[in-house]
Amino acid sequence: MERYKEIKEKIKSKYNTLPKNHRKIADYFINNFDKIPFLNVQEISENTDASVASVVRFAQRAGYKGFSELRDSITESLQKDIRNRDIFPLLEKHQVKDNIFTEVANLDIKNINNTLNQIELRSFNKVTERILTASRVYTGGLGISYLLAEILAYQLTQVGIDASVLKHTHTLFHEQILFMNKDDVIILFSFPPYSVETIDVAKFATEKGINVYAITNKPASPITFYTKSSLIVESKNMLFTNSFAAISVLINAIATSCAVKDKSRAKRVLEEAEAIMENLKQVIHGS
Repeated sequence: MERYKEIKEKIKSKYNTLPKNHRKIADYFINNFDKIPFLNVQEISENTDASVASVVRFAQRAGYKGFSELRDSITESLQKDIRNRDIFPLLEKHQVKDNIFTEVANLDIKNINNTLNQIELRSFNKVTERILTASRVYTGGLGISYLLAEILAYQLTQVGIDASVLKHTHTLFHEQILFMNKDDVIILFSFPPYSVETIDVAKFATEKGINVYAITNKPASPITFYTKSSLIVESKNMLFTNSFAAISVLINAIATSCAVKDKSRAKRVLEEAEAIMENLKQVIHGS
């Protein structure tokens, strides 16, 4: 029996060869994977503004006899692999005065729970292991994603990883990639509104043979089709922006995992950094 990740990857592997109307169907399948078992072909046709025949042909292009076989495969895979768990309980409104703080906190708790449920441990471990073997790690993004990229680069540096953030200075992202080699790794943040330049950079680097990983909000967000692997983070917010709660958890988890997997390197760098700060008298010890 196929695992749900294998089915998603099978669809994504065909994505760039699909007609435009089939790509819309593919997006719907990937982003609504857990809903597919409860929908018939007519409902999917309505939800994607595609004909029933197009939905059937899409399933065949994805490697199945038809829609029913694809839906059955998804149903079986979800029954085996998806576990609904609430890691952190939601705040009860009767426990805390009902206000905007409570609503925001509840939404962030949901974001963290959903991220913990949907993050694939195999993908997470693959990313951290590749970081540890890289000659150099580059992080990147535009707008608020740039700040997140800076935080990840800083966290990795603190545990002994040679990491830096791609910057818009006298050179564009593409120009900086020209100086990279296949032993380097790029981790790109891509959240709505998706930056075209970030997506183009992922495609450009991948074509040069550099391993690119994405931290993004959907399995079928635009950048995922040009990366080695993607880590999916829930970032829903009450504002027209992205919440950083679950993203911060993931960044901390990546750095912590790297430190745990190579304790000697993390310890050596920490001790050397503390010695430098002591010599420069840049730290004050509390009593």
